[in-house]
This record gives sequence, structure tokens and C-alpha cells, in this order.
Amino acid sequence: MGHTSLDKIKTLQRNPANIRNLCILAHVDHGKTTLADCLVASNGIISSRLAGKLRYLDSREDEQLRGITMKSSAISLHFSHREQDYLLNLIDSPGHVDFSSEVSTAVRLCDGAVVVVDAVEGVCPQTQVVLRQAWLENIRPVLVINKIDRLILELKMTSQEAYLHLQKILEQVNAVTGSLFTSKVLEERAEKERDEPEREASGEGETLYDWSAGLEEADDSNLYFSPDQGNVVFASAIDGWGFRIQQFAQIYSERMGIRACVLLKTLWGDFYLNNKTKKIIKGAQSKGRKPLFVQLVLDNIWSLYDAVVTNRDKDRVDKVVTSLGVKVLARDERHCDPKVLLSSICSQWLPVSQAVLSMVCEKLPSPLEVSAERVERLMSVGARRFDSLPERTQRLKEVFLRCSSEVDAPVIVFVSKMFAVDSKALPQNRQRPLTQEEIAQRRELARQRHAERVKAEAGPPDDHTSATDTDVESKMAALEVKEQREQKEQNAEEEQEEREKFVAFARVYSGVLRPGQRVYVLGPKYDPAQGLSALPEGCDSQSDSIPDTPHLSLCTLGGLYLLMGRELEELEEVPSGNVLGIGGLEEFVLKSATLSTSPACPPFTPLNFEATPIVRVAIEPRHPSDMPRLVRGMRLLNQADPCAEVLIQETGEHVLVTAGEVHLQRCIDDLRQRFAKIEMSVSKPIIPFRETVVRPPKVDMVNEDLGRQQKVAIIHQVKEDTSQGRSSDSGLVTLTTPNRLATVSVRAIPLPQEVTRLLDSSAELVRTLEQVNMSLREGRDLEVSPRTMEQISELKQRLEALLQGHRWRNAVDRIWAFGPRRCGPNILLNSVESYSRPSLWQCLSRHGDRPQNTLRDFDNSIVSGFQLATLAGPMCEEPLMGVCFSVERWDVQTSSTPHQDSAEDDGVSRDAPGDGDGPGEAAAAGQAKRRAEPDCYGPVSGQLIAATKEACRQAFQAQPQRLMAAMYTCEIMATAEVLGRVYGVLGKREGRVVQEEMKEGTDMFIINAILPVAESFGFADEIRKRTSGLASPQLVFSHWEVISSDPFWVPTTEEEYLHFGEKADSENQTLKYMNAVRRRKGLYVEEKIVEHGEKQRTLGKNK
Repeated sequence: MGHTSLDKIKTLQRNPANIRNLCILAHVDHGKTTLADCLVASNGIISSRLAGKLRYLDSREDEQLRGITMKSSAISLHFSHREQDYLLNLIDSPGHVDFSSEVSTAVRLCDGAVVVVDAVEGVCPQTQVVLRQAWLENIRPVLVINKIDRLILELKMTSQEAYLHLQKILEQVNAVTGSLFTSKVLEERAEKERDEPEREASGEGETLYDWSAGLEEADDSNLYFSPDQGNVVFASAIDGWGFRIQQFAQIYSERMGIRACVLLKTLWGDFYLNNKTKKIIKGAQSKGRKPLFVQLVLDNIWSLYDAVVTNRDKDRVDKVVTSLGVKVLARDERHCDPKVLLSSICSQWLPVSQAVLSMVCEKLPSPLEVSAERVERLMSVGARRFDSLPERTQRLKEVFLRCSSEVDAPVIVFVSKMFAVDSKALPQNRQRPLTQEEIAQRRELARQRHAERVKAEAGPPDDHTSATDTDVESKMAALEVKEQREQKEQNAEEEQEEREKFVAFARVYSGVLRPGQRVYVLGPKYDPAQGLSALPEGCDSQSDSIPDTPHLSLCTLGGLYLLMGRELEELEEVPSGNVLGIGGLEEFVLKSATLSTSPACPPFTPLNFEATPIVRVAIEPRHPSDMPRLVRGMRLLNQADPCAEVLIQETGEHVLVTAGEVHLQRCIDDLRQRFAKIEMSVSKPIIPFRETVVRPPKVDMVNEDLGRQQKVAIIHQVKEDTSQGRSSDSGLVTLTTPNRLATVSVRAIPLPQEVTRLLDSSAELVRTLEQVNMSLREGRDLEVSPRTMEQISELKQRLEALLQGHRWRNAVDRIWAFGPRRCGPNILLNSVESYSRPSLWQCLSRHGDRPQNTLRDFDNSIVSGFQLATLAGPMCEEPLMGVCFSVERWDVQTSSTPHQDSAEDDGVSRDAPGDGDGPGEAAAAGQAKRRAEPDCYGPVSGQLIAATKEACRQAFQAQPQRLMAAMYTCEIMATAEVLGRVYGVLGKREGRVVQEEMKEGTDMFIINAILPVAESFGFADEIRKRTSGLASPQLVFSHWEVISSDPFWVPTTEEEYLHFGEKADSENQTLKYMNAVRRRKGLYVEEKIVEHGEKQRTLGKNK
């Protein structure tokens, strides 16, 4: 197919029934970009000979150098199938785990996905991740099993072995999809069971709910991959061939006289062809016969590779070429590389683009076929159900389903990410080709200039002086013009630097988008009910001004662009159902947003990011004067990268947070070369740690039973104060404020690991709970969806189930606060007998049933002290995790309690007037009333915060302290020869192997290991060097894990002295981590500068 014109694509955009929005998903190095090259070559955009070598959609220099995709790129392709023209908006996405956020941005804009799996490696970790992402976004996948040539040339499999291997790969992919489907069914069933009591109460108990109803259809048609359903392509993208069994069914139907529908059902499966009866019979495996797929399909491909690549038999090649009816150029036949000839034959016989694109057109849905379930999921704001949205918002569902491009249809657009482009790449700034008239005009000017120059050189000798003067004047004028031009160019460059161009990567779900159109930008927290009530009736996006509404703003769209890989083409309008680029939104959209002309439209649900940003570095400019440019560059980087985060810490450091080492390197390169364009210093990665306490150990460092001789934990760096009292046996710490008016007693208790994990994963829910409680304290009702209330109730029940035993009796009801930042994995427990405060879970009880307990004065001071203590622990100022602080005593002798105030502080002033009446008594009463009000911002409050914080820190130090390290799960695929070297690198870096298994049918081992983030830098490079590139790891942040060794450990028992020596100077890894963090933060580090001062250098010179 030749190159498609822009006008043709514009025409195709108006027919949503023939539009397919799809992305290519796969594990890293499984062949996504090579496959994309083959599809792009089918439109004549690149040469078919360069497909797989050019990697057209990898437009960045570092992508070409590393050989991996780092960002999602889109391109629009035209394809004719069954006499119909289709427009395919193709998005190529990265496979590396560091860039999985780019996959999320691509998946949101698509209706279908092409999942690519390597025929040798099979289902890998990232394959499972992308399948889960496609499932969560409710898009339909199709499968391409790529690199089948490796089974022939590398693994030397026979066609029969390859068939069994391909069957196993299909089973693996279907197993992943099946597990996702099962979990969905169970969730729906659980929801229905929760609804049963309500339905019975409303008198609808007779109707029975069959949870499997309607799900079998989805199971059969869309869920599983099977070649006979036409949703599987077998391919080798690098050699340019690919096929579906439908193609071979059609070929053999004509040759053998068997109906195509019969061949379609039997080509894949346990069927064989009886040559005598010419019938297809079941039971190939039991009778030891070749399956039909091997006999009719794979044997032909194997024999072609044997003739062209393995044996290079010219006669056989000529026969194959003649029988297939393909034309091979003479230069391809004479080429020294047999793969060139193979590619030439295969690309004509079984073109991979034809197989994949025909499958896409038949099996993937158009924008008109979007499911109602997906629309409801996209429109559900936060945790709210679709039913609870305003009526006008619910009516927009019909607009979504129709994908309407009518004049009165509201415009609904979702921006999944912002990407930066060079302003020269924009169509309006691109240098256009000259017309014939302009070329002729420039030629005439050049001819005149040349004639004048020749005339000046051949001037008369007597006019030498005047000619010289004229020459000097002309040179001076030319110099001035040159200086002005240079000044203009410099100004233009500065302007260009100041205005970095951003284009929004978006899709139109409804309406028609035009340049200059005014639309609402809906923030992620925008509530359509609140927006509709705030905006006057009839107010729309075309109004000049709108009332101030939270999370709602107006913007004017810039240019609209067709995304064509490395290039952009300008568009006058974009109908619904299309993927596009939008200019002019950099001031209104940070990373993603929803645009609409209707204020009733809700913001779309946030993107599901699989990768967690965990790797931090501090960045500073080499020259302090460049700081403004660095700040601006980091702001632009934050906008351009969906996963990167930019922070300014309390110390003033500018910190960049990324998903991994490769992602970090890409962000730093972008800062240096594109956004900041300055020289800068990058610190070593800032390793995150957490601090926790554990139960006292029962054995010492040499595994001897401590018994009753357990020593008290050593407290480092604690300032002894006369105002503090400590009961070291029980770990209870009592502190009194400096003004002696308040006393707090706190005990630190380690939380069970399951509770810590639950709180860590439920941070958003705990934050919502805190917002609800705050609104109740302020006396206003916050509308919360029933679904959120159910989740809060479930969280409470799970906490009650996990916190069992005498120590945790009624602990869940006594929870005072969570921390740090009121949503962390630490708990403040109210164990003060005389204080019954309102429950944290009061929102779960009905309004009339809520207990009328009141907050004690300075209650917030205790919470603030707890928040400060958990935000920065005593070991190395890192946040705490998995610690419960139980407040067991809290006495206050201040004006914060009215009866104490009247009895103690104002006793003299009250007794003085005696029995006098009138104004004096009223004044005294008013003064007493004013004093009775708690001074929440006075010195008592501040001292109580400081005392609570210090009590929590000292209670923490009274228990055995430990560091918690961030851990990666590491999956490595390696051959048996390099297995030992992989284990060596893992052992050297404190990693431990969790599982090791051999992949069936190959000599590859899959090693699952746990590796500390602190030891992961340079790990991938070291593995590749040690294994000569035969092993490559995938690192994904997994969890936090307690480091078992005590950073403050010193030998205390006789056995420890004997084993470790008096100094115990063996390396303590935890102490090393802790001191490194303290040194980075400028804290005191307890270390000896001189270890052995035995040799005195001053006794003799140079000794």
C-alpha cells in the first residue's frame, strides 16, 4: 500500500465505525517496535527493508542507543480490508518496567491492545502487568506470538516440538487472563451478597441472583486467546512474516476441497489428516500422528528456513519461489546474508502487516462499541458510584456510548499525558517547501547580486579612491546588518528557551474539537454536583467569565495535531473517537486532565500506575546563578513525565523522584539537554528507609538463649532532663512540660506486620476517613458514597481481626490518630482512663447513635506531637513505620480545663469582690469566661507538642530499634551456564533467592529474588557484565522489610565477647546504612576517626 495522504486520513476520521484505537503491549525486548515498523512500512512511510532496523517510533536518541522504547508514540495508519477503509490509531508503548506509567497513558486512550509475547521467553513479569492494565481499563486484547524464527534457528526445535511449545505459551497467557476474570467474578459475587440483606428488607428477596449469568458469553467471545477464534497471530516481525490460521484455512480449502469452516475449527487442536481417506480425524496425539497445524502450516515454514537459511539450497529456493508465485529481485538472491532473501520471500507470501491489521479490524472494537461498564468506571468520581452522580451527569453516558459528532453533542476529551516537542517540529513553524515562483524569484535575485559583484571588481583604475570608499561603506552596512541579524537570532533563541512547547496526548470521546474552542478543564477533585450548583443556569464554556468554582477553569484550545510518529500534522477539526495532540494547554494541565464543554461532565478516574517512584536524587546547578533555570527545567520535566515527581525538601534541596535507574538517567539527560540546559551536579541516589521497633529478641547474636539476663536496650543521644521520669522495665516514658503544667506518659509497641501492610496499602482510605472526621468536628456533613463507607467499615473489621489478644483489647475503638501526615502506618492509641474522646470511626454510626463525647482541650497538641515524632524518627530522621504509641497518662493543670482554671488561677480574683453585685461581678464573670476558653496557640500548646514528640521518641528508643529497607522483587531469566554468576552477584548485594524454576522446553531458568533498593544501583549493569549479556533483571518495588541486625548492638554476654571480640569491629550493615543517612542529613555520626593511634609520626621524619 502506498503512502496515504493527509486528506484521506481526515476523511476517515469522520467515520467512527471504521476507526480502531489500539496500543502494542509487551515485555521489554519482545519485539513491539519491530512489529510497529512492519505496520508503518505497510503505509509506505518507511521502506519495508528498514522495518525492524530503523525503529521509526523510537524518535529519541537514547531510545536508539539503548535499543528500548522509553515513551509512548502514536501514528495513524490507513488499511483496506474487505473493501472497506479503516483508520488505525496505533500507539507503541514501552516494555521496560521503569516506564510502565507510559503504558498506562496509552491504554487509557485505546479500545483494544495487541499483546506481543516472545515465542522463546513466553509470559514474563511485564507481560502479566500489561495484561492486568488492559483488564483494569476494560479494553479487548489480541495476541501476537513473535520471534518464532528463534525456535528454528536458536533452539533448533522440530515443527512438532514447536507446536507443543506454542500450545504451552497460549496456556500461560490464558491462565493470566483467567485469573483476572475469576477475581472479577468473585468481587461481583461478594458485592451481590452484600446487597442481599437490603433487597430482602425491601421485599425483593424472592428473586434469585445467578452470579455466573452473562459472564460465560464474555468468557467465550472476548476473554481467551485461541487461533481458531482469529485473535492469535504467529509471527516473526524481524523476518517480516506472520499469519492467522484463517489464511491457511482459505489456501487449503481451495487445494483440498475441504470447507474452510471445517479447516478453521481443526487446524489448531488434536486433529490429523488421514491421507488415504482424505478426512480430518481427531486423536493425533494418541495415535502418534502429526497434528494438522504441524502438517499443513509449520512444516512449510520449517522447510523454507531449511532451504534458505540453514542449507542455502538454491534449487529448492527456486522451487519454493515458483510454487508460491512470488517475485525475488536478483540482488536479494545474490546477497551474502540469507535473511535478506528470506525476508523478501516471506514479506510477499505471509506479510505480517496484513495478518495483524486484518485481525485488528475484525477483532478489536470501534469507538462506537465501547461498553457501558467501561463508561461507568471512567465516570465514577473517586469512590462514588455511578448511580450517585447528578442526573445530568448520568445522561452523558448515552453521549459516550453514541460517540456522537453532532453539532449539539458536548465535547468530552481526556488528556492522558503532556509531552514536550521542539517548537521547530510544530507544523506552523516547520520550513515549508518553496513554490516554483519563489524559486524563480530567488534565482533572479542571486543573478543580479552576482552581476553587481562582477561589475564592482572590474571597475576603472582612476575611480579607485571612490570605489574604495564605497566598498568600505558597503562593508560597514553589511556588518551592521549582520550584527542586527545575530541579535535577532539570539533574542529568538532566548524566546524559544523561555517557551517550551507542550502538546497534550488526548482522545475525543464525544463532540467535535476545533482550534480556538473554549472548554472547561476539570481537575481530579472536581465534583459535578458542586459545579452545577455553583454555575448559573445556561452558563457554558463559551461564556467570557464563570463564577469561581473549585477545580474548574476555562481554557482556549491551541492547535490540533495528527500524531504521525516523529512528525505532527495540523488539523482543522477532530471528530469523536480519534486520538490527537492538542497545543496551548501547558498553563492549564499538569499531567492529565478531562476537558469538556459541559460542567456536568465528571473528571475521569485517575490512571493506574504500576510503578512506584522510589529512586531519589538531589540536584543542584554547578553555578548558583543558574538556579532559576534549574527550577524552571524541573517544573517542565515534572509536566512532561507522567511518573517523575519533583520535590523541594525542608532542607531546600531540589529532589527528583523516579521509578528506577534507567528512568532516572533519562530524566537527568532531559534536564541537561532539553529543559534546563545547564551544567548541574546530581547526588548519589537518596535511599529511603523507615524506622521501627520490634519485640525484644529471645536469643543473642550467637543464638544463645538470653533467659532472664536480657539487658536493657541502650539509649543513644538522649539528654537527661530533671523533668522526665522513665520506667525502663516496661518501656513507659513520662515527660513533663518545662512549665510543669502538663505531664504525658507514652509507651511504644510494635504493630503486627499484617496491620502495618494493611495501613500502608489503605493510605488513601485513611485520608478520606480523616477528612470525614474533620468535617464532623466542624459541624458540617461531608457527602460520602456508600461504597467508601463500606470500605471504611471493612478496614475497621480487618483491623479488629488482626489486633487480637489482651494487649490489643478494644484497641481499634481507642485509635486516636494515624501518622505521619494523618494517614501513615503508625497508630496513636488512647489509653488514658479518664479521657473518653469521640471515636475515629464515628462516621460509621448513624447521626442519632453517635456518642456525645467531647474533645478535651489541647487534644490536637497531642496529635501534632505524634505526627512530628512519626515523621522523623530518632535513628536517622526517617519516617516511622509499624509503631503504636499508647498514651497512658495525660494530666494538664492549666486554664484548658474550666473548673481547674476557676479553682486555682482565678481563686483570689473571685473571692475579692465578696458578695458584691452589678457591673463588677459581670466583668469578673466575663474575664473568667475568656480565661476558661482554651488557648490552643499559646505556650502550653507548643510545650505540650514538644513534650509529646520527645516522649514518643524516647519511648521508641526504650524498645529494640530496627531499620526497614525498601525492597525490590527481581526476576532474572538466565541460562544454566551463567546461573552461578547470577547467584554470586545477588549474594554480594545482600539479595536472597525466593524461587528458581526451569522454563519448560527451554534451557532458561527463572530466578525470583528479593533485593534491597540500597544495593540495586548498578545491579543490572553488573549482572550483564558478569553473564556476558545472557541475563537481564527486572526490578519492581515490592515492600518494606525489617533489617534483622541491631544498629546499636554491642557484645553483652560472655559468648558474644568470645565470638566477636571485645571491639566487635565486624561490619554492621544496618549501622552503615544509618550513618550514611545521618551523614547526608548533617546529623551527628558517632564514629572513631583514629582507630589505632600506636605509631607516632613526630618521632622521626617521614615515618
